[in-house]
Amino acid sequence: MIEVRRADERYRGGDPAAGISSLHAFSFGPHYDPDNLRFGAVIACNEERLAPGAGFDEHPHSHTEIVTWVVEGELTHRDSAGHESLVRAGDVQRLSAAAGIRHVERNDGPGPLVFVQMWLAPAAPGGVPSYEVVHGIADSTPYAVPEAEAMLHVRRLAVGERTALPDAPFVYVHAVRGEVRLDGGELGPGDAARITDAKDLEAVATAPAELLLWEMTASR
Repeated sequence: MIEVRRADERYRGGDPAAGISSLHAFSFGPHYDPDNLRFGAVIACNEERLAPGAGFDEHPHSHTEIVTWVVEGELTHRDSAGHESLVRAGDVQRLSAAAGIRHVERNDGPGPLVFVQMWLAPAAPGGVPSYEVVHGIADSTPYAVPEAEAMLHVRRLAVGERTALPDAPFVYVHAVRGEVRLDGGELGPGDAARITDAKDLEAVATAPAELLLWEMTASR
């Protein structure tokens, strides 16, 4: 089964006066939708736009796997475990909040910052927080998040290029940019597909496209 959610259906949040614009694909913060709490392990998929100098001051997380994909610009990360890094387009950042951690996210660069941040529920609570950045991840290199029993696949497609979707109980597809045809339907920038019991499916780019695909084994 494929359920398509359009970009214009996402909840608008953030603080525009402070240079922060957010689009939320799931129930988030003051926007509570009991019918849209999660899909598989994914509990949030937020597109964040930060003006130069804008950012999220230090705030806490716990029992969450936070994976960030930078689309444009540079993201400055600092956390209470002593990690500090600069994350650029094409990098995958993961913060495993585990029993608890605090962090800061800012746009300290000269231009706008756009990133997609996805939160996943871990299979078990607690543990020791951890952090890593994979710089310039390749299309052929899936990124595993074993704590959430999930795998992230990045696909960059030229016009007419095809990619197979994972065969899995739950697959979440987020179109970062471009356009693809999926099982007779179309996905454009910001659109998402939630696929249950995916098998023998493929996406075909009708414009140069970038996709984030989550392969998940269970819904907890």
